[in-house]
Parts: sequence; C-alpha cells; structure tokens
Amino acid sequence: MLRYLPFLLVLALWIYAFIDCLNTPEEEVRGLPKVVWVIIILLFGEVLVGPVAWLVAGRNRRGPAGGATPSEWHRNHRTEFVAPDDNPEFLNSLKAENRKDESLLKDWEADLRRREEELKRREEQPRSDEES
Repeated sequence: MLRYLPFLLVLALWIYAFIDCLNTPEEEVRGLPKVVWVIIILLFGEVLVGPVAWLVAGRNRRGPAGGATPSEWHRNHRTEFVAPDDNPEFLNSLKAENRKDESLLKDWEADLRRREEELKRREEQPRSDEES
C-alpha cells in the first residue's frame, strides 16, 4: 500500500496544478501564456517539473489591487459577539413571544371551557326532556 503513495502524491499534485492553471485568469499568469503553462504541466507532470514550475513561477500569488483588504472603516469597527442571554433585543423578543403564546393559550382554554359547557348543556337537555 505504501509503495503506491508516492505515485498518488505526484498524481494529486499534477491534477491540482492543472486545475489551478485552468481556473487562473489570463491576467494573473506570469512568464508564459496560459496555454503554454497547461502544456508544460501536462508534458512534465510525471517528473513534477511542470506542476512545481507552475506553482512557483507561473501564477501571480498577490491579491487583486484595490480590494484585497477590508476598508479602513471595517478594520476599525469590528462587531462584538454577544451571547443570546446577554443580548437585550433577543431577550425582549423572547418576552414578546411568551406574551403572545400566553394569550393564545388563554384563548384556547376559554374555547375549551365554552365547548365543555356546551356539551354539558346538550347532555342535560335530553334528560330534562325525558323527565317531562
């Protein structure tokens, strides 16, 4: 099993370099045209020359200008994480939901009492009719 490991590592590096080269925009490729880099990676992939050359010299590794870092405002205004039990807005929303749920529960209980009374009246009515 271990004897296949070097072959698999070479194959993985080869595939990674090939896909990376294909996905890199043309303006970020250094030295040679993108098509030439693809050919170099494919031809010299088994001996690792092509993929290593691409990773070292072929791609511009610097971030894009004018957008690589956050703006000054974002760097100075970091948001602080507040746990839910320390967040007053969250706690107020829970209280509002509790009040809503309690009113709904009271309405259900009142409806249940009304239906029970209605059933009792229906059961008592035939008895009063039978007694007459």
